[in-house]
Amino acid sequence: MSTSIETAASKSVATSAKTSEFDRDTAVTLRAPGVYDAELSAGWTIIHAVNGGYLLALLGRALGDHLPHPDPFTISAHYLTPSVPGPAVIRTETVRTGRTLSTGQASLFQYAEDGTEVERIRVLASYGDLDALPDDVRTSARPPAIAPIENCFGPSDGPTPQIPGSSAITERLDIKLDPATVGWAIGAPSGKGEMRGWFDLADGREPDALSLLLTVDALPPTSFELGLKGWTPTVELTTHVRCRPAPGPLRVSITTRNLAGGFLEEDAEVWDSADRLVAQSRQLARAPRG
Repeated sequence: MSTSIETAASKSVATSAKTSEFDRDTAVTLRAPGVYDAELSAGWTIIHAVNGGYLLALLGRALGDHLPHPDPFTISAHYLTPSVPGPAVIRTETVRTGRTLSTGQASLFQYAEDGTEVERIRVLASYGDLDALPDDVRTSARPPAIAPIENCFGPSDGPTPQIPGSSAITERLDIKLDPATVGWAIGAPSGKGEMRGWFDLADGREPDALSLLLTVDALPPTSFELGLKGWTPTVELTTHVRCRPAPGPLRVSITTRNLAGGFLEEDAEVWDSADRLVAQSRQLARAPRG
């Protein structure tokens, strides 16, 4: 198996018919069995690193092509080193294939400045078919209390939630934050460790199972509402996709209950326009040092 990152494309997994920026920027090209070339876009950077949810979707696309089942059910990622815009290679491996679920792993690599290959992310995931799931739902979960979208705030509204450093990713997202969670933007964080808002892609692409991997990590970090500013790098992120989302904007609620020892957890729920809980996630992140 080749270990070079130079592109030797033989098959494009993302078809030319797709016009969404998300689809173009998560495109992977099959070079050899289980090996995919990719280009990490600078359009998905936040502060000074490539967004973790975008990276998760990129690896999720490669695994979806490699495994016999189409949809991510659960995917856990360990972020080993910060990814930067530019070429990358993804190596996938099938761990087990069953009738309803298949499990695989994948790693994303880039070159360091000295020319050595560096592993950026390693994931383990189980895939299935969301359309084959039974309709039975028994839940005590309820959609988050978020103000109507017309009463929420985005980058073009006031107060404007300014993110320190690079915020190129905000140009690709249509996020409207609940007024109760934007105190940090005007120097008055609530201290509650909560972030809630409406989520959509700026170019109007409808949500699907793959884009949910981006959604769970797309809102500003809850550490902002705890009064901390700066980069909040993800150490580990596990996402569960529960069903295929209905068209329309998503509602996202993220909470942190415990910041200790320089680390915090973030629990996210994503609800679709049909009031269904479509994705859940938990991540461990390093608290901002500034």
